[in-house]
Amino acid sequence: MAGKRITVVGAGFAGLSAIRRLRELDGQAELTLVSPKPELQFLPGIIWIPSGLRKREDLIVPLHNFLERQRVRFVAAEATGLGEQGRVLHTTGGDIANDALVIATGGRFIKKLPGIEHSITPCEGIAAAERIRDKLRELPGGTIAVGFASNPNEPSAMRGGPMFEFLFGIDQQLRREGRRDRFNLVFFSPAAEPGNRLGKAAVQHLLGEMKRRGVHTHLGHKLVRFDANKVVTEGGEISADLILFMPGLTGSAWFDATTLPRSPGGLLQGDSQCRVPGWRRIYVAGDGGSFPGPDWMPKQAHMADLQAAAGAENLLAELQGAPATATFKVELACIVDGLDRGMLVLRTPQHNLVLPAMRPLHWAKRGFERIYLRKYR
Repeated sequence: MAGKRITVVGAGFAGLSAIRRLRELDGQAELTLVSPKPELQFLPGIIWIPSGLRKREDLIVPLHNFLERQRVRFVAAEATGLGEQGRVLHTTGGDIANDALVIATGGRFIKKLPGIEHSITPCEGIAAAERIRDKLRELPGGTIAVGFASNPNEPSAMRGGPMFEFLFGIDQQLRREGRRDRFNLVFFSPAAEPGNRLGKAAVQHLLGEMKRRGVHTHLGHKLVRFDANKVVTEGGEISADLILFMPGLTGSAWFDATTLPRSPGGLLQGDSQCRVPGWRRIYVAGDGGSFPGPDWMPKQAHMADLQAAAGAENLLAELQGAPATATFKVELACIVDGLDRGMLVLRTPQHNLVLPAMRPLHWAKRGFERIYLRKYR
């Protein structure tokens, strides 16, 4: 094919990893990145905003230098639909023609639970973490309830790990401030074994850490609603002065304006090569996609990077008329941080390693952040 106009939608982990891999493999392709702003928000770092360890400016990386180095055209817009069997991307900034498309616009939190406006969803972004920070400063004491749930139609579409980090981080922060005795911390989840995707050993470590820290648990009961100062479940109520809640994930809203194939949970279907079935030269990577694999396959930045790299390789192969054979490794890798110590969890189809919380792992997580962001500065 003579033309190699490749459009990537989304400036998160998957989108930027796709850009990097595409440019590594093809120095001549015309790359276009579509996103509301030319910046990367490093959301894994928001767990440190309530304590002051990170500020907004630490976690927002302007992409101008990166885009110039990679010779990428940037369009400040949001995707709104597709035309010409995917060869035209409709956006708020106009139509963009392409020879191949990578969809990396991420997932969207399901906000259907009655009263969910009374809770804060931390991973919605930096502003949400700042609200948590400000609320903690205001509270003289009381109960803080922290929990998460999954997509009922696709249980794997969830992101629970950061909620353990907010829980343990807030506990440690209050201890540093000499205020922990004024607060009751409660962890809640409809799951009887929250964090089960990390593996059974990790679940036991997490629950053991909660017990050690004096965190109460309310597990295995379906959520009914949130009130202004209450979490209501089928197994009882939790009075709360601050509610942090991570609902399950579904696909980006703009998917509804297309006929792209969707999973039961509303995510965009992708195969083992990250292709969208039935659509030529359209690939998906990251949280907005639903892929074949084990039920513990995570929704996290590391997995998005792996999917994006495989999708980029296959996209270029398809443009050249070659078979798309690259697949992504399924790997869960995370450090569950508690502000001063971190627990390592590594899971593959063959292994499940858990290292208990220790100080070097906290510093390793901070070091990884610095190294990762260096690519885009």
